[in-house]
Amino acid sequence: MSSQSPQQFSQSPVGTARRRAGAKPHPICRVSELPPGDRKIVEVRSRSIGVFNVHGEYYALRSLCPHQGAPLCRGAITGTARSTGPGEIIWERDGQILRCPWHGWEFDIVTGRSVFNPHRLRVRTYDVTVEQPAQEEEDPSVESFEVTVEDGWVVLHA
Repeated sequence: MSSQSPQQFSQSPVGTARRRAGAKPHPICRVSELPPGDRKIVEVRSRSIGVFNVHGEYYALRSLCPHQGAPLCRGAITGTARSTGPGEIIWERDGQILRCPWHGWEFDIVTGRSVFNPHRLRVRTYDVTVEQPAQEEEDPSVESFEVTVEDGWVVLHA
């Protein structure tokens, strides 16, 4: 988590993601700290959750593989292959597929659904928004003093 993470946020999110009822905001990091293709794994309410930047869009998954409880979000971020006919393979969805580090089960980062059985198997997803911090006010408890350099001396003006 950023050492400069904001305490409050403005009411209007920049993104279009809907928030689940009862969900509380948890600032994770600044946008610049999570570039496309990267992830950040955090603990929120005793749950390990992976936050992913997929081509500039943000998604979050519970880092718990439904197969045998592996730390799912530590797995490889990849894509998937599709065949249009014999001998022809197309690589697609690069950066959108998460592969479990223990047994290789694959999940769609965007939806949380498994690649091999999307109608029956999935991992929990969470809403992610990009929000602007509330206007930061100067901290009144911080006292500052003017400092100048005069004839080779650093002078504090208190």
